[in-house]
Amino acid sequence: MSDDYPGFRRATPTRAARSLLAWATAASILSLLAGCGGRDVRPASAPAPSPSRHYALVAPSDPAAANSVVIRAISLVGTPYRFGGNTPEGGFDCSGLVNYVYRDMLDLRLPRSSRELAGVQGPRIEPGRLASGDLVFFGSRGNVTHVGIYVGEGRFVHAPSSGGTVRLDHLDGHYWRDNYSGARRIL
Repeated sequence: MSDDYPGFRRATPTRAARSLLAWATAASILSLLAGCGGRDVRPASAPAPSPSRHYALVAPSDPAAANSVVIRAISLVGTPYRFGGNTPEGGFDCSGLVNYVYRDMLDLRLPRSSRELAGVQGPRIEPGRLASGDLVFFGSRGNVTHVGIYVGEGRFVHAPSSGGTVRLDHLDGHYWRDNYSGARRIL
């Protein structure tokens, strides 16, 4: 093409443009996979949550590691819940899912329970500053009882309850918003 137009040079994408393209691609994959999950355990009449917070696009410190964690977590949507479960074949509970994803993708060994995961050394993150791959925690009265993996745009992957499956939910869903107890950045 540059031969047809003298003096014209084909522009090469900048690092920022390539990064933006990678994030856009990941967001597209996330959008497609969000509709592919298994049976939803919420009542059919529950209205979709209307986001009340703004979730900034925060770049993780290691985008490649965060991307591998997010893609692997999303690939497990639809896997059955099983108390104490920690494999795709046997099912997952919430902390088993987190442990499996980080061990499988990054060979990172994490504590087993959601309470122990909440105590992992690292900065505590405000909801509006979450980055892909952060761990999000839920509970009440100071007790952490649930954990998930933040994937971006206010959404997280988790294994919610008996009879359910690993699924993608929004932090502004009624239950999750009311029981959010913090987040940790481990990447």
